[in-house]
Amino acid sequence: MIDGESAGGAAARLTGAAVTDERPLSGEVVEVTLDGGQLVVVKGDDAPGAVAAEAAGLRWLTDAGAVRVPAVRGVDERWLVTDLVRTGPPSARAAVRFGRDLAALHASGATAFGAPPPDGPTNAYIGLAPMRNVPADEWPNWYAGQRVLPYLRRAVDAGTLRPAEASLVEAVCERLPRLAGPAEPPARLHGDLWNGNVLWGADGHVRLIDPAAHGGHRETDLAMLHLFGCPHLSDVLAGYQEAAPLAPGWADRIGLHQLFPLLVHVVLFGRGYTEQAVAAARGALAG
Repeated sequence: MIDGESAGGAAARLTGAAVTDERPLSGEVVEVTLDGGQLVVVKGDDAPGAVAAEAAGLRWLTDAGAVRVPAVRGVDERWLVTDLVRTGPPSARAAVRFGRDLAALHASGATAFGAPPPDGPTNAYIGLAPMRNVPADEWPNWYAGQRVLPYLRRAVDAGTLRPAEASLVEAVCERLPRLAGPAEPPARLHGDLWNGNVLWGADGHVRLIDPAAHGGHRETDLAMLHLFGCPHLSDVLAGYQEAAPLAPGWADRIGLHQLFPLLVHVVLFGRGYTEQAVAAARGALAG
């Protein structure tokens, strides 16, 4: 409940339909049944701009006409209502299709690295962590200055990352122009593409939820899929490579692109992720 309003009340107000049932899923996320049997997911968040950023991201991904995402049925400053995704078991066939669709999403592009969705706020979020979307023309300095270093500073200030560990990450940032691989145009990223945000639909199509959408490097989304595992990942990559082959050496840059989400996890969850972040930095420097 946010500001005295329940998820069901928000769903009724934003969709104009009566609510017949509610079922809590997690936190401020509730499955709601509307009059007529339609199932929707209602998500509440009172962090300024969080709901607006997520809704804008979902619309931007939808506009690409590539990967499927749940339709937005209602939104205001604190509540987001989307279609419920009926899930089924992952399959190799769906994974290959997802890989092709993800390549098409990335190819739909963005106006700049760091560009937010057209109607999205500059101050957005990745999970529970604030994330600024400030456009830039080239990737290495943007990635260092807007994605890696802000979270590195927060981790050091909190005492979660030690100075010697931080120096490894700083060394990666200094060498990013050399480590980044061939220059690529800005891709339209989901931005938080870990396995929990990949829903395997009962109809055989993958749907993506909870984006932190922005213009970025396409290898970042793929590195996120590797970070916490994804069913049939080899098939996803096969479909992707068939549609849009990756630049030589992309697999050696996975750790480089994982630095950002790993540092976010260090900031949010503590030293449990420090070893992974340091290992990613060492791997990037070795590459």
